[in-house]
Amino acid sequence: MTSSPLLRPAALDAHRPLSAPADHTDAELTALLGLLTTARPRIHTVAIGHSRDDASRAAAEAFTEAWRARGGSVLAVVDWPEQAASWLRPAQRLTAQAPDAWVIAAAPLGWIQLARRLRHSTAWSPGRTFGFAALAEPRAVALAGPDAPDGPHTPDDPHTPDDPHTLDGLRGATADGGRWEVRHGRLVTPPPSDGGDR
Repeated sequence: MTSSPLLRPAALDAHRPLSAPADHTDAELTALLGLLTTARPRIHTVAIGHSRDDASRAAAEAFTEAWRARGGSVLAVVDWPEQAASWLRPAQRLTAQAPDAWVIAAAPLGWIQLARRLRHSTAWSPGRTFGFAALAEPRAVALAGPDAPDGPHTPDDPHTPDDPHTLDGLRGATADGGRWEVRHGRLVTPPPSDGGDR
């Protein structure tokens, strides 16, 4: 039996407060849509996840409308509270229909817990996940921690530099229309251009 991938309450409390999500901008939504439409292999189906604050809910709704207007398909829209016992139910709902990609609009701390559960308990891939600007929070990226074969380590557990990070490959848009990405456990803004997408 493996240990829980979730962060202990004390670890989360040590990183409060992180900024609440701000209202998304038109430039942010446009940049996010651009990331998905230029990704290879081509993305048609998405699952959208959001926390329950007003800004995240509005961002998810705006993305849903814009994606469908472009002919894309939304397989699921899943929300979650900022605190949950196991995070397994929203993780399973997000991954149940095997979308081409995931789009996330969320407050950072709840997202970290869900991402750790997703990585540990589902076939979710951060490299096929795209986020709004609120996820581009360096402290939250660090807190998400490295991944291990039996699930992410907690911040107190030892890990090696070769352990992949829970969020490596996650990318998204900034409020001004720029781009960000998590590479080797670090937030990179803008990401270096390497000429290819996963």
